Amino acid sequence: MTSNYDKQSLPPDKLLHYDNMIGMNSEIDRKGATLPYTSVNGNMFTFFSKDGTINIRLPEKERLDFMNTFEARLSVQHGVTLKEYVVVPESLLENTILLLHYLNISFEYAKTLKPKPSKKK
Repeated sequence: MTSNYDKQSLPPDKLLHYDNMIGMNSEIDRKGATLPYTSVNGNMFTFFSKDGTINIRLPEKERLDFMNTFEARLSVQHGVTLKEYVVVPESLLENTILLLHYLNISFEYAKTLKPKPSKKK
């Protein structure tokens, strides 16, 4: 069994929704060779998890509103709860305009975080 996640295993319909959402903001580039994600100044703000969910980082007020409005849950990865990330419910995946609204909030929030130094040499 290999530890690398086979990108061919990503649900193509969800990947399409993720790409559509990101493609609507020309300032954001999708990154990640095996699992797609977005980041700014070294701070990740969305990612596509191995379990096929789209996760988005939101500031506290918007995160709580998002969770209450869409009955969303916090993201849990490798047994750790990511307190700033919510899992985008399946019911929202086709609502690209609404997702773009939250993507833009996430992007603006990530730009306020302390930049992380690049690991590239």
